[in-house]
Amino acid sequence: MAVGNVASLERAEMNVDGDEASAQTGFCQGMATERDTAPRGLRRVVRWAAIALSGTALSSFAGAALAQEAGLEAGRLLSSTEIMVPTLTIGALAAALLSTIWLVRQKGNIEAESRDVRSALSDAQQKISKYEALIAEKNRRIVIWEAGPGRPEFLGQLPVETGAPAQDRDFLAFGRWLSTTSASELERAIEALRGNARSFDMVIETIRNEVLEVQGRVSGGKAFVRFIALNNLRAELAELKIERERLSNSMSLFQSLLDSLEQPVWRRDVNGNLTWVNHAYSDAVEAASPTAAVQEGHEFLGTIAREKIRATATTASPFHDRMSTVVRGNRTIFDISDVVGPGGSAGMAVDVSEAETVREELNRTLKSHAETLDHLATPVAIFDGEQRLQFYNQAFVRLWDFDLGFLESRPGNAEMLDRLRSQNKLPEQLNWRNWKESVLSVYRSLDTQSDRWHLPNGQTLQVIATAHPQGGATWVFENLTEQMDLETRYNTLVKVQGETIDHLSEGVAVFGPDGRIRLSNPAFRVLWNVTEEQAKPGTHIRAIEAACAYEYDKPDGWRHFGQMLTNFDDERPSLQGTFELHSGLVLDYAVIPLPNAQTMLTFVNRTDSALAERALKEKNEALRKADELKNDFVQHVSYELRSPLTNIIGFTDLLKTPGLGDLNERQAEYVDHISTSSSVLLTIVNDILDLATVDAGIMQLNYNETDIDELLDDVSLQIANRLQENNVTLEINAPAGLGAIVADQQRLKQILIKLITNATNFAPEGSTITLNCWRQSEDFFFSVADRGPGIPEDMLKTVFDRFSSSNKGGKRSGAGLGLSIVESFVTLHHGDVRIESGPSQGTTVTCRIPSALNARSVAAE
Repeated sequence: MAVGNVASLERAEMNVDGDEASAQTGFCQGMATERDTAPRGLRRVVRWAAIALSGTALSSFAGAALAQEAGLEAGRLLSSTEIMVPTLTIGALAAALLSTIWLVRQKGNIEAESRDVRSALSDAQQKISKYEALIAEKNRRIVIWEAGPGRPEFLGQLPVETGAPAQDRDFLAFGRWLSTTSASELERAIEALRGNARSFDMVIETIRNEVLEVQGRVSGGKAFVRFIALNNLRAELAELKIERERLSNSMSLFQSLLDSLEQPVWRRDVNGNLTWVNHAYSDAVEAASPTAAVQEGHEFLGTIAREKIRATATTASPFHDRMSTVVRGNRTIFDISDVVGPGGSAGMAVDVSEAETVREELNRTLKSHAETLDHLATPVAIFDGEQRLQFYNQAFVRLWDFDLGFLESRPGNAEMLDRLRSQNKLPEQLNWRNWKESVLSVYRSLDTQSDRWHLPNGQTLQVIATAHPQGGATWVFENLTEQMDLETRYNTLVKVQGETIDHLSEGVAVFGPDGRIRLSNPAFRVLWNVTEEQAKPGTHIRAIEAACAYEYDKPDGWRHFGQMLTNFDDERPSLQGTFELHSGLVLDYAVIPLPNAQTMLTFVNRTDSALAERALKEKNEALRKADELKNDFVQHVSYELRSPLTNIIGFTDLLKTPGLGDLNERQAEYVDHISTSSSVLLTIVNDILDLATVDAGIMQLNYNETDIDELLDDVSLQIANRLQENNVTLEINAPAGLGAIVADQQRLKQILIKLITNATNFAPEGSTITLNCWRQSEDFFFSVADRGPGIPEDMLKTVFDRFSSSNKGGKRSGAGLGLSIVESFVTLHHGDVRIESGPSQGTTVTCRIPSALNARSVAAE
């Protein structure tokens, strides 16, 4: 600013000098003109007037006044020209004089002001140089931000040892040379300074552990951030401040950690009073909060325990012991640690009740393990860190036949090996010393050592030696003699089984859980026409499927095998089926899961039996069709016979009518025979028709509610004539209140009439037929018993067959359809028929017919 003022003054001085020069130039020009045009006396007056006029504008007014006055006077005495010249001369002289005086004074003032400005400029430049020198110190640096997004201005430098970059573009990358915490805090402070004009003072730390003071201010629309490298006391003060904050944070962190522990922690003053406890302490003493526990003086330990701690604990020797106290009503053992310092003491209690329980349990476990090892059949010996015998079991004694006194003397491992060698119980070695050192190297090894000893007595031992982390080793002697014998026999058995499988006529292939073949026999390869290379062990079932595709290309075969082999189901089901190959072979296959997660596939060539089965099926189909044809014929004939029989019966009844004339005795007898035979034939035709309807599956049951008493009365009326003809009595036994049954009433009548008719045919004259009826829940039972000759045992199996009849002991032979119809109708009602009979014991037929829940009409299936 001072430099600018001096320049302004210099420019003003130059303007003044220029105006003076211009005035002198104009004056000279005016004098030259006067000399050319006016007389000499007049030119002199004009010259002075021009000088006066050129000096100032005030002289013009004076000259005008003089000219006016001179003009008035000249009007009296002289002419206008003579008057004007003196007037102008006087005015010019006055003006020149006044201008000269004013110019001299102005020039003096300007020179004085110029000297003052130059002096102020010099002072300002000296101050600027001084300030720049101060700013340019290596202990501070200033960053200036103008309003807006422009680049900042940098002044000064920081010492190199602070780690601050010297380049301006690197200085603002605070994360590169400041600690992470200081960099983030400084960036937030600068952002608040530039955005919200919020000043700040802070202390930051560089990555070289140097301390800097940072000040942020806003002035004149600019943001200033000053970085100051602290020295001596200020640096120490800043470091102490940082260290104080660090220690405060650490103490707060440790206090939070102690407060979150599950172990009670406390702090006391020099007088032994509580000053702080954690939440676990307050919970243990059942206080509302840690503050309440301190204020109310709740003690975690008893008086004796506290006095013992106070008397024992010192600064050099902290107290550490186990004590018991009551926590929530339970006696608990704690591991107490208490340290003493200048400001008091602090302690912590660790619950070791569970550890004590675990230790006791460990001792019991070790004792139990020792007892268990003592009962093991495997010899075990344990040596301590000095390689002396610590434990042995009975199997170890039996194996080596040691003297118990020798074992109880706790011999060393090397001594035991020497004794065994002397007794010729160890394998013969070419270099005994090296072998023994190799065996005893287990004590210096980190890994378990395993070796196989072939003893002179023919036994084979697997010796496993495991070193203990705390020193010592455990020796286990596993007798492999039987195992090796079993392995030999197993290998022999495997070879025998392999030879057996190879000579089987069945194709056998075994696959592992990964779907790869383990073994296959030649029969398998012959049946599927695959080579030994294509079915070699390790081939995946997909490759087998591709090789067998030429013989069997249906996707549901081998693909299904692959899914069964590789699934992860807990239960693997077996599978059986039949294949028919393109070559005409018919194979029976079976998928059999094996216990070791493998699967066996077997294929049996049953082409011959399949052809025979196919022929039998074709024959059976022909028989079935013949049976259907028979049923159709019987049904057709039955319908065709019913019409003429109905006519015969009708005309026979018509002949018996008195209106057509009287018949002689023989004619009447013939008409009765015709009527009886026609009725029997109609019954047979109806029975055949009913059976044909049942076989065709078109018979319908019309369910309705039928009262049992009414049903029995109706049946007794309809069968009365037949009973009278055979001189047989019907006895009906039915308890009162049986209720009603939901069934087909017409078919129930047919069932009972057929049973009574069958019994009437075999019952002796004058005997009684018994019809019993009872109910169990929703099931109704109907039983018809006669006292006839009974049915032989060999005929019981065929009594329900159609057209199976025997008139042995019967009064009348029939078509043998009665019991067959009874069985069909009872089955349609979802019931069953049971017959009991024996020679000379009569016959009892019992039918169970359930009552339908809903009355409906159904067709036989």
